[in-house]
Amino acid sequence: MSETHATVAAEAPAFPPGRYGRRREPGRRRPLLLALTVTVLLAVLGLGAAKLYYQYGDPEYQGEMISYTDITDSRVVVDFRVTVPPGGSATCLLRARSHDGAQVGSAEATVTAEPGQRHIRTRQEVPTSARPFIGEVLRCRPAG
Repeated sequence: MSETHATVAAEAPAFPPGRYGRRREPGRRRPLLLALTVTVLLAVLGLGAAKLYYQYGDPEYQGEMISYTDITDSRVVVDFRVTVPPGGSATCLLRARSHDGAQVGSAEATVTAEPGQRHIRTRQEVPTSARPFIGEVLRCRPAG
């Protein structure tokens, strides 16, 4: 016969004393700690998103391919246009690819707009390690 106490509610399970160790009290909820953790996590994610947007997502810096000319075994000349904020400057990454699609050369070009102007048209030579088939503008970002 098992031992039961008169103070234990009938629906609560009865455990033999000393057999299972001390019963833990139900854990205290810590809403302040949870709120603080969520706030810090959201702040870190927001800062990371802002940094990545500033670095890669600024839509005011756009490079537009116009043409590629003067193709030789060691270079291609890329003619392109860049849209920047008025009077701003940008650094654009250019690349040359061979007929099979492999990258055979790349170059960075920094361009600056005249005060009040937003569009810059320029030409840049891209040195290559093999004969290129095409020259292209990969991306433009703020200079600096």
